Amino acid sequence: MTTARPALDPELRVLLSDMPLMSELDPELLAQLRQYPSTPVESLLADRRVDRREVTVPAKDGTAIPLSVFTPGSADRTTAAPCVYWIHGGGMVMGDRFSQIDIPLEWLDEFGAVVVSVDYRLAPEATGTVPVDDCYQGLLWVAEHAEELGVDPARIIVAGASAGGGLAAGVTLLARDLGTPAIAAQILNCPMLDHRNTSTSSLQYSGGPGVWTREMNDFGWRCVLGDLTDDDVPAYVSPSLADDLSNLPTTYIDTGSAEVFRDEDTDYATRIWAAGGQAELHVWAGGFHGFDALYPQAHISATARRTRTDWLARLLHAA
Repeated sequence: MTTARPALDPELRVLLSDMPLMSELDPELLAQLRQYPSTPVESLLADRRVDRREVTVPAKDGTAIPLSVFTPGSADRTTAAPCVYWIHGGGMVMGDRFSQIDIPLEWLDEFGAVVVSVDYRLAPEATGTVPVDDCYQGLLWVAEHAEELGVDPARIIVAGASAGGGLAAGVTLLARDLGTPAIAAQILNCPMLDHRNTSTSSLQYSGGPGVWTREMNDFGWRCVLGDLTDDDVPAYVSPSLADDLSNLPTTYIDTGSAEVFRDEDTDYATRIWAAGGQAELHVWAGGFHGFDALYPQAHISATARRTRTDWLARLLHAA
């Protein structure tokens, strides 16, 4: 197997040179990384007219799952708003509901969308279907409280980045199979979709430091799967396993050419098309994993974020 890799975008390469990179994750390092907080959400809200509300919803086992609800602060709103249900990244082992929250807050600014972000339980403390079930219970709460939230139940978009993109895909499959709630679209930003970790791009980004390597990905999946064997892994946890990708809502997928998840993400879009569904796929040349979240000021990042927002604008305009 060749170790050749697509070159990084030149601007990203310079920016990444100042970032400490890792090759692998282990329990000790994970414990250290978890001590670093997300960007304080207060700084992101300081210049916005936003009402913030904190709620908890019961998980299937009764555990309280925190949700943050961000509503545009316009008191004269007379029409129901679209809703973005946000699921954060972090390999399913770290992060919280404020991770990458700047991405959906841009859609609050642009479209007057209500943003709801869920704090699902993390692996390895929570394994199997627990994270995706937590996210699904939060989504059910949003749909059931749509009128109270000022949300149009026909315009609920499920979105997430990295592990959150994988969980968004799993939640969407679950909602389709259970028949509720209605999801207008799913936005999967560099999603973590396949626990098998055997694609060409996965093998390309093995054996050296990076933002998210094959070894780090393997650690995350082992934490999530716990005692499950390969034959027991549900498609809701590892969505690439789903035999049937028909009857999914319109889907936006983006990824970088220089990252572990490139091939599983492009394959997921291809299989949606093969099932007769609608998907828009962008593979950003020279983009590494999470580039647009880590370095939003880079030209390629601004373009990727603007393209995603333009797609959402077309979707909401047509609704």
